[in-house]
Amino acid sequence: MPMSFNLNVIEEFRANDGRVGGPFEGGDLLLLTTTGAHSGRPHTVPLGYVRSEGLLLVIASAAGAPEHPQWYRNLLAHPVVGVELGTETFDAIAVPAEGPCRERLFAAVVRRAPGYGDYQAHTERELPVVVLERPEAPPGHPRDVRSLADKLLEAHSWLRAQLRHVRAEAHAHSPGRPAGLGLQLRQHCLAFCEGLTHHHTGEDSAIFPALARSHPELAGVLERLGEQHRAIGRIKEELLALLAGIEVTEPDRLRSELDRMSAELEAHLAHEEAELLPALAGIPFPPVRPGPGTGR
Repeated sequence: MPMSFNLNVIEEFRANDGRVGGPFEGGDLLLLTTTGAHSGRPHTVPLGYVRSEGLLLVIASAAGAPEHPQWYRNLLAHPVVGVELGTETFDAIAVPAEGPCRERLFAAVVRRAPGYGDYQAHTERELPVVVLERPEAPPGHPRDVRSLADKLLEAHSWLRAQLRHVRAEAHAHSPGRPAGLGLQLRQHCLAFCEGLTHHHTGEDSAIFPALARSHPELAGVLERLGEQHRAIGRIKEELLALLAGIEVTEPDRLRSELDRMSAELEAHLAHEEAELLPALAGIPFPPVRPGPGTGR
């Protein structure tokens, strides 16, 4: 689909609360924003969607083209995607369905939108059915984020919930099986690792330097937390290396790495909360910008 056509649809979608005319008028349409697999830049495309079994599904059909669309290749590299649906905007984890689940969901898609069956008939590749999973807010996370302490707890709650989810998937596999870990486990692992990197990068580049200036007594604590970030980062890289060879990765080894990361990360998060929450509780979030006449 020409880029200019996509841009016009995106602009119309955003200007009209998700409603568009032309060939998409009256259809179920969303905007999907992926991160470029090589460029790292955001890439937004309009896509038809289908709901089935309580799931939000998009199909990497490319109108039956012989190769997967670029947005699909992007989400395999970066599973966390942005979704615009009507007036709602949210992040999701993109997980391609596999095996019998994919067959069942694709059959449901074709019943709702027969055109996808025509696309499948015109290509030898299996059209991927992608589930856009919207992570639920974990129990106990701050309902209202009013301070930087609340924001920190929100990020920590997400990381804890994602890691529990990934470990549960890994431990559900039978010991000793070298294959069958699947795209679901891979995508959730990558999403967790990307979230962890983003969180630690934000702390190292912005939050910790600001705290060091406003609370010099925390200098030693911040230095130790930075060292912990680097240690956890090394474990994360080992986990990513295992995922890169997921076809031959031994499940027991992957589980062992996840257990080790979980123990170190939980200890780090608990230590960080104990040391930093009192200082962060007094800092409003989002930051309050000075108004006219209030000085710099």
